[in-house]
Amino acid sequence: MEVASSVSCIIILLVLFCGSAAGNRKALYSVEAQDEGICKSMVETNGYECEEHTVTTKDGYILSMQRIPVGRSGGTPGTRPPVLLQHGLLMDAITWLLMPPEQSLAFVLSDNGYDVWLASSRGTKYSRGHTSLSHYDPAYWDWSWDELVAYDLPATIQYVYNQTGQKLHYVGHSQGTLMALAAFPEDEVLSMFRSVALLCPIAYLGQLTSPLAKDAAENFIAESVYWLGLHEFDPRGEAVIKLLKDACSKPGVDCTDLLTSFTVIRQGTVTMYDYVDVVENMNRYGQPTPPAYNMTGIPNDLPLFVSYGGKDALADEDDVNLLLGSLNDHDGDKLVVQYRNDYAHADYVMAENAKQDVYDPLIAFFRLH
Repeated sequence: MEVASSVSCIIILLVLFCGSAAGNRKALYSVEAQDEGICKSMVETNGYECEEHTVTTKDGYILSMQRIPVGRSGGTPGTRPPVLLQHGLLMDAITWLLMPPEQSLAFVLSDNGYDVWLASSRGTKYSRGHTSLSHYDPAYWDWSWDELVAYDLPATIQYVYNQTGQKLHYVGHSQGTLMALAAFPEDEVLSMFRSVALLCPIAYLGQLTSPLAKDAAENFIAESVYWLGLHEFDPRGEAVIKLLKDACSKPGVDCTDLLTSFTVIRQGTVTMYDYVDVVENMNRYGQPTPPAYNMTGIPNDLPLFVSYGGKDALADEDDVNLLLGSLNDHDGDKLVVQYRNDYAHADYVMAENAKQDVYDPLIAFFRLH
């Protein structure tokens, strides 16, 4: 494929995935007034009840959440087991609604008797609110995925727990698994989990096979973009289009590999944000380099469903096996590991046969716990 065509393909896909048309209407600073919200645009149009919710993190970010309380056949709201769905990198809550109702995990769970909650992390189109900052303010974007772990995930889990009065099932895809794994050592979060499902788990990244992602990591693209003053990563912006053209022109880089294109990995381990400057790292962490997250702090008695694919260029088999190796002592009746040889990263949310291959076994697992 020619470079120009590859770039066009990626931009179109990024528009599809990230160019959502919904705003956080309760936020101090909302997105465009004409935005309808996920409930009206993606859920109610398919015949499901839907509620718009917002939750404010401890550092002031206002996140949107959607609740599908019952399936199309009805039921009694408030009595169903709650499930929180957490999207991956460059995505938002529509991750779980992209396919027809019979094939989208959010709808499939709802029709199988679950109280479904959809989260959208800070900075996405659905979660641009803040108690004091506008998303046009560079200070709004002064955060990394560390804050998703420290603030966004605990806030959304606590909110669902408070609203339902029940422990919840959790499903994470890609970065959504990374957030959960990093948060496992926190007893406050763990106490609210009923079970956890990790789709394309990201705990180690030493065997990453995406050339575009490796190029981004090796050339410190994330830091370069930040120091150039591009605080917001706008997939449709001029700066990002130029970045893509430059990256896609390099030999061996396949720009059709969308979901792994912008992940920054250097040493194979997952650490807190590296400020590069030793003094700043010392101020933040008390050491010259950022500390690594403990990805092996999973309690042996936590019901855990892990599914990964043989065609995944980001959640590589060898890296996933490192995570699985840390689960050797896990209670046998609390662990299900599924391997799909033919599945790539996006297949877990977009494959037409994902319901029968992944979602049905996942729901069977939930019913046991």
